[in-house]
Amino acid sequence: MQQADKGSSAELEGAGLRVAIVRARFNDAVTQAIAQACIGELLRLDVESDDIRHVTVPGALEIPVVLKTLAESGDHDALVAIGCVIRGETYHFELVANESGAGVTRVALDRGVPVANAILTCDTEAQAWARAEEKGRDAARVAVEMANLLEDLS
Repeated sequence: MQQADKGSSAELEGAGLRVAIVRARFNDAVTQAIAQACIGELLRLDVESDDIRHVTVPGALEIPVVLKTLAESGDHDALVAIGCVIRGETYHFELVANESGAGVTRVALDRGVPVANAILTCDTEAQAWARAEEKGRDAARVAVEMANLLEDLS
């Protein structure tokens, strides 16, 4: 007989968790929408507003270094990376998309703190807007689920 999965999305509970959000200001309107949806979902999952820290950085490439600093502080149970990279006419899109994603993953693996990656990488602004709200809510759910899972495993 299998046990119920304690990490299932039906049982997400954020009470007592401390979550930090690092949001890039580049494509500011989109990243604000992602952050707003994320914060709303964290509150819905019972994370207290005083336990949500929201900091901003210039762009997606700056997100990992701030995530690393927050992870090293030991003050947060989970982190959320929020950004929006829209394809242009140069290779710069690939550089920013790949390096910011690799940096986010590296922080999670090196520091053992869950990081929900809500850095959108889209071909058009319309695609970014179509995904922004759900990406924010999903990042909140991932942060809460992974924080609880790591706590259960330790």
